[in-house]
Amino acid sequence: MSRPSGKASLYLLFLVVGAVGGAIGGAEFIRRVYLPAIRAEIAQSPVQSPSQVPEQAQFVTDARHTAIVEATRRVSPCVVGIVVTQIQVVRSQYFGDFFDFFFAPDIAPRYREVENMGSGFLISSDGLILTNYHVVEGAEKLFVTQQNGTELEGKIVGLDPQTDLALIRVARTDCPYVAMGNSDDLMTAEWTIAIGNPFGFFIKDAHPTVTVGVVSATNRNFAPATGGEGVYYQGMIQTDAAINPGNSGGPLVNALGEVIGINTFIYTGGNANRGSIGIGFALPINRAKAIVKELVTYGQRRTVWTGISAQNLTRSIALSLGYDKLDGVVVTSVDPGSPGEVAGIKSGDIITRMGDRTIQSAKDIEGFFLDFFVGDSVPIDFLRDGKTRSVALVLKEIPKRGR
Repeated sequence: MSRPSGKASLYLLFLVVGAVGGAIGGAEFIRRVYLPAIRAEIAQSPVQSPSQVPEQAQFVTDARHTAIVEATRRVSPCVVGIVVTQIQVVRSQYFGDFFDFFFAPDIAPRYREVENMGSGFLISSDGLILTNYHVVEGAEKLFVTQQNGTELEGKIVGLDPQTDLALIRVARTDCPYVAMGNSDDLMTAEWTIAIGNPFGFFIKDAHPTVTVGVVSATNRNFAPATGGEGVYYQGMIQTDAAINPGNSGGPLVNALGEVIGINTFIYTGGNANRGSIGIGFALPINRAKAIVKELVTYGQRRTVWTGISAQNLTRSIALSLGYDKLDGVVVTSVDPGSPGEVAGIKSGDIITRMGDRTIQSAKDIEGFFLDFFVGDSVPIDFLRDGKTRSVALVLKEIPKRGR
């Protein structure tokens, strides 16, 4: 390989020296001409501290503060945990049926204390708390835990097993009380917030749990098991906000921070699963508001009395009454002096409508009076001799025995 000539080497040296000199000169030019201007611009711009959030990040922060967050902040301090001590009769775990046969356990029953937990919420400044009846049922002792961890003894003011509602009171409270909404004005698919204490005794934390969903449906009706006594859950609010054991008695809240229902029970799909599958039900708050007045005044809900007995129509009964349908119920008897007799209803009348409900069978009457109280007037449409008549049935309290 041939070496470069001396003249070519000299040209290469000049090229290198020129490039280095140009770079140094250009850098010095930038330092002297442009750098002072850049420093001046920085000096004139406002200084940002690390705590200042850029505009885009502030927008995101504002977007996080939703109506759901605000509603939860309003209601959560009003929610309490309720711990109930119940006394249960049990068989001995040591002796069993063999010794029970000889020593008559019914004569000398054995007892044990069992603790259950649910939720509730304050509805007034004087310590009134609304919850479910099944949360406090059979309570020997009752304690209320506030969000700040304070535990207070609670006293039962009144119970309504028929609608699964209970009203209790604590002597003092540092917590605010909820704002009541209007459960008659609910919209399917509007936001709902379920607040309560589903963990029970698993964690020692009085702060409630929040779950969010929508109003899945309204006016859901559930009757007790066939042949058994129980609660008629009528006009229930269905929601997919997760409700679990321990949530019972807690509030169902709308996006305005108003209580629209009382979380009561869930559908799990079978006995093997006891957790939420997105089908929960809440008692409408409008019903609860009316019942609270009864419980505060009378300590219980007065049982309404109509004095009317009725049964489903059969084809033979309908034909004998000159009626060509099976919709409605036929009146079989009316008690003397009862509201039914005062309204002019007689045996053989066919009731087709009560209030705003069309009566197709006796099941349509079951649970109908959950939203009516002593003194209320209920419009009734019935057929007599082929003609439709309308009367107002004024409800009275059921007479006590011995009157």
